[in-house]
Amino acid sequence: MVTSATESGNLLQQLSNNLADIVEQSGSSVVAVNGRRRMSSAGVHWRSGIVVTADHTINRDEDITVTLPDDRTISATLIGRDSGTDLALLRLAETEALPTANLSDGTELKVGEMVLAIARFPDSGISASLGVISALGGTWRTWHGGKIDQFIRPSVMLYPGFSGGALVNAQGKVVGINTAGPRQLVLTIPTSTVNRVVEQILTGKRSKPGYLGLGMQPVQLPQPLRKQLNISGNGGVIIVSVEADAPADKAGVLIGDILVALNDKQINDVSDVHAMLDPDRVGKPLNAQIIRGGTLTQLTIIVGERE
Repeated sequence: MVTSATESGNLLQQLSNNLADIVEQSGSSVVAVNGRRRMSSAGVHWRSGIVVTADHTINRDEDITVTLPDDRTISATLIGRDSGTDLALLRLAETEALPTANLSDGTELKVGEMVLAIARFPDSGISASLGVISALGGTWRTWHGGKIDQFIRPSVMLYPGFSGGALVNAQGKVVGINTAGPRQLVLTIPTSTVNRVVEQILTGKRSKPGYLGLGMQPVQLPQPLRKQLNISGNGGVIIVSVEADAPADKAGVLIGDILVALNDKQINDVSDVHAMLDPDRVGKPLNAQIIRGGTLTQLTIIVGERE
């Protein structure tokens, strides 16, 4: 079937109009958050009077304001923050007729699906970036140890000030909060994770993750060393810093040690260590297998609670 240039033009115009409508409708729950110097960030009116934004964009605990879709700027109070998932909660000072976000749990997302990143700026108003879902995955740990229910990587451009804004699907539903990862990687915190963190902060029942007090970097182990020590894994994490009086320090971990296993589970990256530090492990022992001076050493670390 041959499609004429006129028909193609009409289809493109319809798509363009639909995208503009999605931005307008979804943007009615997106605000600008003024919580740092020089540049605002975006936020989403998640529940009545509650705005969710990216934690790393809030550099002060007081004098925070929020610019609404009608261009009014009102004060907001920082309720709490969770650096592990890079989420922060704000309470609006006034009860506004501001619509809450239309949420989707994201379980039906598909790679290649069209999505929009939506943000708001105090001066220029709503802003958007178009892309697709470029990668999906299962549960993962952030670089700060937070547990994220689903890996979502969109191909959208996250312009300065877009962090904390919404990722919206083709139905106009918010599937998560956008944030910038390492090396400017764009990641989306899914709505299920946001809902969990919001509930924990609002109820004061947050479960703090485990804590060892270590600075670590991944390393590859030479083949002769692996063969000599009968180690099946290819790598581990080298200890680059040990906090004084932290659980690892009390257990005798030293800078330069290479951690290769915890509770007999192979360690290849820092994320493997974070995966062993769920809140339910606080106060319990971890059996650490460490290479020190070319030999294997066993240490027991009692997991602490992250402050």
